[in-house]
Amino acid sequence: MPKKNRRTSQFIENVSIIDAAAEGVAVAKPDDKVVFIPFGAPGDVVDIEVFKKKRNYFEGKIINFKSYSEKRTAPVCDHFGICGGCKWQHLDYQWQLHYKQKQVKDNFERIGKIEYPEIRPIIGCDNQFYYRNKLEYTFSNRKWFTDGVPTDVNNPAVASGLGFHLPGMFDRILDIQHCHLQADPSNRIRLAIKEFSIAKNYSFYDARNHSGFLRNLLIRNTSIGDLMVIVVTGYEDQCTENELLPFIAETFPEITSLMWVVNTKKNDIINDLEIKLFRSKPFITEQMKSPDDQFPDLKFNIGPVSFYQTNSVQAGKLYKTAFDFADFKGHELVYDLYTGTGTIANYVARNVKQVIGIEYVAEAIADAGINSALNQIDNTVFYAGDMVDVLNDEFVSTHGKPDVIITDPPRAGMHEKVVNQILKIEPEKVVYISCNPATQARDLQLLDSKYKVIAVQPVDMFPQTHHVENVVLLVKRITADLN
Repeated sequence: MPKKNRRTSQFIENVSIIDAAAEGVAVAKPDDKVVFIPFGAPGDVVDIEVFKKKRNYFEGKIINFKSYSEKRTAPVCDHFGICGGCKWQHLDYQWQLHYKQKQVKDNFERIGKIEYPEIRPIIGCDNQFYYRNKLEYTFSNRKWFTDGVPTDVNNPAVASGLGFHLPGMFDRILDIQHCHLQADPSNRIRLAIKEFSIAKNYSFYDARNHSGFLRNLLIRNTSIGDLMVIVVTGYEDQCTENELLPFIAETFPEITSLMWVVNTKKNDIINDLEIKLFRSKPFITEQMKSPDDQFPDLKFNIGPVSFYQTNSVQAGKLYKTAFDFADFKGHELVYDLYTGTGTIANYVARNVKQVIGIEYVAEAIADAGINSALNQIDNTVFYAGDMVDVLNDEFVSTHGKPDVIITDPPRAGMHEKVVNQILKIEPEKVVYISCNPATQARDLQLLDSKYKVIAVQPVDMFPQTHHVENVVLLVKRITADLN
């Protein structure tokens, strides 16, 4: 008996797009059906194809526009709609900010269900393009052809691509001509390396068979002009040091740090591999304005696998918001949870008694100590380990009860045991920085028994996307009630 085809399409005409959802898709409700549709804008009237049914919603796509929303703008990127990034590039930036702020509000109301003050107007980004300080590209012997023609892997000059993974396709790469996320010479470096490699007949990686010479290209830059380039190959070959890297160094003498990695694994993670320095320094340096004018600007050394906020300019605004929320008086003991390379810890350290940072990644903790020394800061201490294990009663007894906790967890939010430990420690204030308002709202609900939300400040770190950062100040209820 042949298998039943479960994919059935339904075509619906004259559908009004009514909202923008958290994952970068638009929302329509024809016949009270919630349908998520990519690349729509609230105010569009469209014909749609509904092709997938989930438990509580449908998925569809636009097949025809009847009228266009006034909230739209013309995308600047030729790759828009195919590349997996910049899904809101068709929305005017002011409307992007509107829906990001709405995303915070919706999550607080639907998930958090807590009392909170009026959300402050979102802090927008001065640069809506060329704001990222880090991009990773992938080499592929199966680049995606937008006309649907199958890739001829036997013709490397045509089939070889260097760009981004297509959504949902592990083995297909969209060959990028110009990316509007990172300032030049990023595009020129990528295109030059691709052209040189094809001319030299280097093999591009085959993700299906885990073979090929060139795998990844990582480019990092800083606001003060430093530039790091890392080439990742699939195997050891003398042409890396004798041909490819010399070509890059000579063509782009502005590169501050040129490195390469040999990765023979079946994944692209390089944190656990030897990263070799070919020329110049093993790091680049970023600079950030101090939150207090009486102190000099801060400097941070960024290694090949160091974490640093991807938007350098907005990172300063994000940290300044957290700093202002904490309202330090100078006597405070601060715990900085998920400290990473100690950027927040060092940012606030000069204005408090001591900062204790905790982070899972040991290499990041080493960077945090280096950054303290670089800025002549001697009142920070950093510990590596799982937050659930490190932040225990013994740790607090040894280091002292914090006056303020700053927490900046990953997208998954804080483990419930970490939240419970914060409730047990009872610092006077908690400043919660989040890249995911949904998990933040969940954690705030757990903290609600002892803490009151005093201030909420969204910050846009990623224009042209649906992502939003959010900073929340919580004060212990007894203290808040007295005030």
